[in-house]
Amino acid sequence: MKKTALIIILLAAVAGVASAQTGRAGGSTGLGIIFGEPTGVSFKYWTSRTVAIDAAAAWSFVNGGSFQAHADILFHNFDIFKVEKGRMALYYGFGGRIKTETDTEDAHVSFRVPVGISYEFERAPFEIFIEIVPMLDLAPKTEGDIGGGLGFRYYF
Repeated sequence: MKKTALIIILLAAVAGVASAQTGRAGGSTGLGIIFGEPTGVSFKYWTSRTVAIDAAAAWSFVNGGSFQAHADILFHNFDIFKVEKGRMALYYGFGGRIKTETDTEDAHVSFRVPVGISYEFERAPFEIFIEIVPMLDLAPKTEGDIGGGLGFRYYF
C-alpha cells in the first residue's frame, strides 16, 4: 500500500512538472485521433510553451486508398484568440510525409505546411484542433496536394 501511494505521488509530481513547463493540463505528450484526409492516430509532443512536434499514422480512402505517416514542427501563437477559459492558438509549421498507395504501392514523399487552430481545455487534459495542410509532392513526381482534418488529443 505504501509503494502504491508513493508511486501515485511521484506520478502526480512528474505530471505537475510537465504541466508547469508547457502551461497545459496533463503532460507534454498528447495522443488522439484525426478525422479527415487522412484519418488515423495523432501524436503531439510539446518541446516548449509554443513549439511542438506533431506526427500521425493515417489512412486515406480517396483514389483507391493509401497509408501515410507524417511529422511536423508546429509554432503556436496564443495571443491572437482571447478566450475566457483554456487556451486557443493559431498554429503553423512545416514537415514531411511519406504516403504509400494501396493499389499501386507507389511511394510519395511530400513537403507539408500545416495551418490550424487548436483549443486546450483549462482543467481537462484535452486538445481539439482543425487544420488544413497544403503539400508539395517531391517524389515520384512533383505535384500539389492538400489534406486536412479535425481531431482531438488526450495529454499525459
